[in-house]
Amino acid sequence: MAATPGTEMKRTLTMTGLTINAMALIAPGAFLWTTFQAQVVQQNGGATTAFDMVPGLLFVLVLAFLTAFSYSELANLYPEAGAGSSYYFAEAAFLGREEQIHYKFARLAKFIVGWVSHLYYWIYPGIMVAFTATLLVFILAQFGIALNQPLEIAAAFLFSAVVGMIAYRGISGSTMTAVVINAIQLTALVGFGVLAIVFRMTHPELTYAHSGLGSVVLPHNITNVIFQGTIAILLLVGFESVTALGGEAINPKRDVRRAILLSLAIQGGVAYLIEYVAANFFVNSGTVPSAANGYAAAAASGAPIGDMVRQIGDTMLGGTGFPLVIILAATVLIALIGTTLACLNTGVRITYVMGRDKEVPGILGLLHFRHATPHYGVIALAIVSAVLGGYAVLSADNLLQITLASNTGTFLVYGMTCALVLVAFGGQHKRNFLKHVLVPTLGMLANIGMLIGIVYMSVSAGGSTQTDTLIALAIVGVWIVVGAVWLILNSAANKTSLLVKPQIVSPERQ
Repeated sequence: MAATPGTEMKRTLTMTGLTINAMALIAPGAFLWTTFQAQVVQQNGGATTAFDMVPGLLFVLVLAFLTAFSYSELANLYPEAGAGSSYYFAEAAFLGREEQIHYKFARLAKFIVGWVSHLYYWIYPGIMVAFTATLLVFILAQFGIALNQPLEIAAAFLFSAVVGMIAYRGISGSTMTAVVINAIQLTALVGFGVLAIVFRMTHPELTYAHSGLGSVVLPHNITNVIFQGTIAILLLVGFESVTALGGEAINPKRDVRRAILLSLAIQGGVAYLIEYVAANFFVNSGTVPSAANGYAAAAASGAPIGDMVRQIGDTMLGGTGFPLVIILAATVLIALIGTTLACLNTGVRITYVMGRDKEVPGILGLLHFRHATPHYGVIALAIVSAVLGGYAVLSADNLLQITLASNTGTFLVYGMTCALVLVAFGGQHKRNFLKHVLVPTLGMLANIGMLIGIVYMSVSAGGSTQTDTLIALAIVGVWIVVGAVWLILNSAANKTSLLVKPQIVSPERQ
């Protein structure tokens, strides 16, 4: 089980492999189930914003493509980035400029990007573990089996350990797992979408939330569209994970760029649109057997998508509602496994490069001698994910706290990466105003704006939401302070100046 600094990652991923891994992280089959109720419950002025759920998704899909395009341009400019992703882009962008004011800050820039990335890459897997444990509890409850909190925590730890073992053995096995998982969830997605639309067309006697498809896709209130966007953006993160797999790509210059855009287009532009249009088109007065109607019924349910499937099965498919709910819930569970696995795989890549550069403890920069995986990082992240997942399953407040902390890191990293395009192409003769100025500027402003929007909405909501938001911001603040202290102490120990021009890691070390 020894590891040596000279071990290299194995280049086994084609464009298909890269795209599949990114698609596994976005996982539309999972997030429809886990976020639909939150999107319905969200209010503006005392009224639900759910009528603008699809317009909100379309809005943030455009914003996501702005960020994805920025990542793709940097990946194309720096194909040698390997596993470094934005961490490497930051250093290379500053070193590529001739002005001293730029390159002297190269090390500081790359550390800031890499350190903040951990708020996203090391918390997000814990959220997925919590989602998985919660869904498992739901499935077991359908059979009359109730798990107490200690057992829920144990389930979170067990799940994290299993996924960590798969990630430990290498990206090839993870890719095959992701292929199967993507096939299952996309098949379930298409099936649900078709059944929901057919049900609506064959049951005109019911009262539906939307008068037709036009009402589903067209905006009703611009403010509500933005509010919905603050949740919908969380469904689309993951496309950038492809850049962290550059060290295992056979042809990174050609394939990484394409895989970034392709994964977002397939999952966000096709899969998510199909399922969200179908679900919202379906919402009706009989969605939940209660006095509430339409979206109010969905808001009152613990699993509104499950209720929709049950209604379809019981009403249209000969009373098969219960088995259909279990089947769909199982596919969501499988999708969450794929998402968590993708999180572990990509989350440790930047940590590995930082460890190799001695910007974090060097043990995290070692590769397994046989599997060529950053196995110490995988072990550490699996433990962190288990702890965070176990904490999150205890209450909705706990889950919201770590979710907001992770989202803050996501928007910060996305915004900084868009800004790096401005730096990287600032001195390039092949600079294009549209691709290298307008798009990244809009992407940077969009990410900052969405972060401000989420924080504002959460704080202004008052009550436990406000408290949870402040706790999440405190977590972010503590992490940044710890990073600053670590950088100063580590620099002093290694006798390294913060403003000395560093050397870019050679492609051979990727």
